[in-house]
Order: sequence, then C-alpha cells, then structure tokens
Amino acid sequence: MSLTELELPGFRFHPTEEELINFYLKRIINDDKIDSNTIGFLNIYLYDPWELPGMARIGEREWYFFVPINRKHGPKGRPNRTTRSGFWKATGSDRQIRSSLEPKKAIGLKKTLVFYGGRAPKGTRTDWVMNEYRLPHGHKDHDIVLCKVYRKATSFKVLEERAMIEEDAAKPYLASAAPHDESQDMLVSLESSSKNDMYFKSCEEENHELLGSNAFVEPPKFSIDSLSSPLWSTGQDLWTLFSLS
Repeated sequence: MSLTELELPGFRFHPTEEELINFYLKRIINDDKIDSNTIGFLNIYLYDPWELPGMARIGEREWYFFVPINRKHGPKGRPNRTTRSGFWKATGSDRQIRSSLEPKKAIGLKKTLVFYGGRAPKGTRTDWVMNEYRLPHGHKDHDIVLCKVYRKATSFKVLEERAMIEEDAAKPYLASAAPHDESQDMLVSLESSSKNDMYFKSCEEENHELLGSNAFVEPPKFSIDSLSSPLWSTGQDLWTLFSLS
C-alpha cells in the first residue's frame, strides 16, 4: 500500500536535493527497488503545467515526476520541452548538487526552467517553475530525469505594481467611455447655490455688525392718546363737512 493510500495525517513529502538524487533518481536508474511509491513516471511535456498537480501521486505546493527525456533529432539531439500551450525555457547554467558528507563530490546537476506561454522564441513568462535533476556527466547512459514542478510565489510589491499599471492603462478608456451623469451636474449646482447662500448670509451679518442696534427701525405705533389730539379732531371735522356737501 502506498503512502497516498494510507493518507497519513500531517505527512508532507519534502525531500532534500541530495535525497532526491541519491535515494530516488539513482535507484530508479540503477533498477533498485524503492520502498515508497510517491513519485510516478510521466511525460510532463504532453501536458501544460497547471494540469500536472492532478497527475502527481503526492504533493500540495510542489509535485514530483520521473520524466523520460524526449530528444529532438534522435538520441543525441537536444531535449524537446515544448507543450501544447507553450514551452519550458532554461534560466542560467546548471548547478552542481554536492554531497553533505563529501562537499567536493558532485552527486548530480540541477537545471531551473520557467514555463512560457506561446511559441519560441517569443512567449509570455508565467509563474510556473521546474527544477530538473539528473546524474552528473560520465554516469552510465540514461534518459530519465527527476522533475519538481511548482508555482513561484508572487510578492505583494509585484502585485501592487501590476494593479497600478492596469489602472493607469484603463483611465483614458474609462474617461472616454463613461456616460454623462446629470446627477453630478445637479450636485455641482447645489454646491454652488449653497456657497452663494453662505456668502449672502455672511454679508448680512457683516452689515448688521456695522449698523449695530439701528439696523432695524420699527414704524411708529398709534395709541388712544394720539386720537384725542387737536390735529386728529380738526381732520375729522373737515371730513364730516366735505361729506355733507
């Protein structure tokens, strides 16, 4: 029964590079038995990288495969790393994997590749990465490598820069495509009217301060005493004579 069938709680398959080469890859090439069945054989170049996690026997963030080398133009040609949607491109030179017990001894080689969408030489770089491990040169002839596939984590800074670039690119389009909003005009008009009202109110308050208590003069009020004055009586007599005539 394999480890995947046992479903051991808390189990994580995270071998070192030295373990990948000495315990797994070297034993497969030398036809030695491996107790566990955690790494399977798969021609990963028949698939795109986002399909590979579902085909691995184990793995959560990184997935391992024994991969037969598919070469161009015969057994001595260059490896063919083209998939349906893109291609794997090597980055930098191969790095030697050394033994922890004998630091001067190279036990294997590591090649790092990045997946590009499209066709070479042009293509769009993705965040899919692969580490390809193989035995050093001079070892017995073999056409099998061990590959670890994973997605490179994108930093928050890079995501923020991408969002700013996309936002700047969308501004001209949004400005030309946005319909005229009458409610915005109404809001501007109300704000302007409110500012005018505040201005006139301020002027009135300033005038009131300048005039003081004389700013408002009440009209004269009539009283009963004023009706009994000689002027009022004379005026009433004249109106009576005028009406009789």
